[in-house]
Amino acid sequence: MNTTQLVIAFFITLISTVLFVYPIKKFAVRFGFLDHPAERKIHKKATPRLGGLAIFLGVAIGLLYLRPSIPDFLPIIGGAFVIMIVGLLDDKYQIRPIIKLTGQLAATGIVISAGIVIDKLTLPILGTIEFNSFFAIFITVIWIVGVTNAINLIDGLDGLASGVTTIGLISILIMAISDAQFAVIYLATVLIAGNIGFLFHNFYPAKIYMGDTGSMFLGYSIAVISTLGLFKNVTLFSFIIPIIILAIPIFDTLFAIVRRIINGDNIMLPDKKHIHYQLLAAGFSHRTTVLIMYGFAALFGTIAILFSRVSTGITFLLTLALLVLLQIFAELVGVIGKGKTPLLKMMKKTYHKVKLNAKL
Repeated sequence: MNTTQLVIAFFITLISTVLFVYPIKKFAVRFGFLDHPAERKIHKKATPRLGGLAIFLGVAIGLLYLRPSIPDFLPIIGGAFVIMIVGLLDDKYQIRPIIKLTGQLAATGIVISAGIVIDKLTLPILGTIEFNSFFAIFITVIWIVGVTNAINLIDGLDGLASGVTTIGLISILIMAISDAQFAVIYLATVLIAGNIGFLFHNFYPAKIYMGDTGSMFLGYSIAVISTLGLFKNVTLFSFIIPIIILAIPIFDTLFAIVRRIINGDNIMLPDKKHIHYQLLAAGFSHRTTVLIMYGFAALFGTIAILFSRVSTGITFLLTLALLVLLQIFAELVGVIGKGKTPLLKMMKKTYHKVKLNAKL
């Protein structure tokens, strides 16, 4: 691996993405790729939302410069192209969820056809478990489609999705460098650069949104990269590492699904109960809310790195503590639903018991 070339590719991608946004923004306005204000949205005026195309083109130029020797590179690009087409259609026409899902499955199918699958997981006590072909395909589909949609769901505030995925990709890059996983290093580097270049235009107050074009592309990319690298790692708890890295989008999505089931709502329909919206409702500013989410993403990314490097007992306990804190935090800001606060109620009940026993 040539470090100098990697650094050059990083800046080529970053600068290209920054510059691509200008013509793409004009194109989006002219041809109606706009995100209009609505009840569940917080922006007040129509905003171009084709920014994901700038990230894609910037990343493409960076990879053209690098010309990395990556096994199954073409199928990965093919899947990304399908994702981009679906995203473009959705940004223009707001296509039905089932059509989006079909496109995501098609992109995942291209990747799987090249043999990129989660064929084994390393678990505590049980060790490495190898899957048969059917189960490997099933797990891979769930992972790639799930992460693709999870990133899409957190794309609700200026700079949120691009920042959170950047932090996740940095965590992946650090582990890939230490494990000499060159394919992951190349892909993560240009994706980080593309994200940072886009953040120049997307951080609050945003001049352009990434749209589904960008959120699905980033979700797909980080899911495929983690399949290439992190799931192949034979260290203990390897299956937990990518989940920890993507804890913010994954758990926000799980919260949303559970909340909608409990409240009897359609799980496919959007709402304003995601963590970032609830932080806004709790009185935090737009910028502060995004920075808080960055902080959570960085904490989980750090834990993921520690998981692969130090005592598993310590990191396991620390992760459990963080998950409990995230759950409490979610209950405090009302993510799960009004009155649905099991941990807070349990803590309150325990407190009153201790207080009563102390009096006796």
